This record gives sequence, structure tokens and C-alpha cells, in this order.
Amino acid sequence: MCNIQNMRMSEGVEWALHTCLNLAWVEEGQAVPTSRLAEVYGLPVAYLNKQLQALVRAGVLRSTTGPRGGFRLGRDPRNITLLDIVVAIEGPEDAFRCQEILRSGPGGRADVDYRKTCVISRSMRQAELAWRTELAAQTLADVRAAVERREPSAPEATRVRLGVL
Repeated sequence: MCNIQNMRMSEGVEWALHTCLNLAWVEEGQAVPTSRLAEVYGLPVAYLNKQLQALVRAGVLRSTTGPRGGFRLGRDPRNITLLDIVVAIEGPEDAFRCQEILRSGPGGRADVDYRKTCVISRSMRQAELAWRTELAAQTLADVRAAVERREPSAPEATRVRLGVL
């Protein structure tokens, strides 16, 4: 068997996903300060800013300084996947990491790579690949369109809340 380290995403992923969606409704080139983005959901500004900086490093967002500074999307929402956002916040490491404990178990052998031969390890890798594939198949534009179908007033209401009319 193998050991699961941590299969839970941080709250920063949810914050980043919602913030990116909100920025998808802002006019191209217009930046929104962290304080306004945080205010929409009552989030702590400093912690949200940490998430936004990670998104900048990943090229998902761009930041500008100065009196009209803030954050905006770094590329077209059709070119930002949910996986891009998750990886920017959580990092690229696999959620499941086989520790090869079979090597120490009954019949374990030092010359076997249990990461490749362990049925549990292979099953977990397959599940993670399916999860990542699904996230990579969904873009920010897809999510934006789904929200707009469900709630047509969302774009305008978001721009009002952000003060970017």
C-alpha cells in the first residue's frame, strides 16, 4: 500500500477561482485593487493578495502598481483553465505520493519500483490524471458562460460590486 499525504485543497483555491471569474467580467486592461476583490466575499486582504501574487507568477493574472493599480486577467479567459488556477495556488506536485511502503512489507523487495507496480499507486495516479484532465478541459470562459446562463445579471452586478463600471 501507499501513503496519502494530503488530498485536500486549500481555501485559497476557491478564493482564486471566484476572483478570476470576477475579473473575467471586468473590461480588458482595467485593474481592480486587492481590497475591492477581497471585499466582495469578506476575505482577508493580505491572504487574498498572497493568492493573487501566485496567480501573477503563473501568468494567470497581471498586476499593476500605482493609484489605478490592481489585478486583471493575464490572458484571455478561453486560455485559462481551472487546472492553471489550481496549480498556481497548490503547486504542481501530485496530490498522492506513493511512499513505497510495500518495500518494507512482507515479501517486499529493494529492486522493485513500487510507484509503478503497486496497484494502489497506479489507481491513485489514474484517478488524479482524470481529475487533472477534467480541470484542464474547463476554461474560465466556460465557467463564465455557465454562470451567465444561470444568472444573466452576474456580470453587471459584479462590475457594480467592484466599482468598475
